[in-house]
Parts: sequence; structure tokens; C-alpha cells
Amino acid sequence: MFGLGYGEWILIFGVLLLLFGGRKLPELARGLGSSIREFRQAMRGTEGESPSQKSLPPKEKTLE
Repeated sequence: MFGLGYGEWILIFGVLLLLFGGRKLPELARGLGSSIREFRQAMRGTEGESPSQKSLPPKEKTLE
């Protein structure tokens, strides 16, 4: 992943551990994961839509 080996990942994790501490790392990872998830959902929501489609209100459902 990203061309990094095990040594580089261990070094990065060690630096993060020193900077933020063991208790803060899970919270940071959760925040990063939710940010990536929201970004992906936003990107999927805009795929294939033209600007005119975004400005139109949703159609009302009628009972027949």
C-alpha cells in the first residue's frame, strides 16, 4: 500500500504513538474512517447527475 514496507509502517505508527498517545489513537482512527466514509458517500451521490438535476426538488409520490 503506497509503496511502503513494514519498517516504514512501524516507524509511522511509532511516531503517531509518541505524538498522540495510546488512548487517543483509536479516536483518531475512527474520525479518519468516518471522514473517508462521508467523502465516498458524497462522491457516489453526485455521480451521473447534471447540475440541473441537483437543483430540482424530488418528485411527489401519488397514490393511484
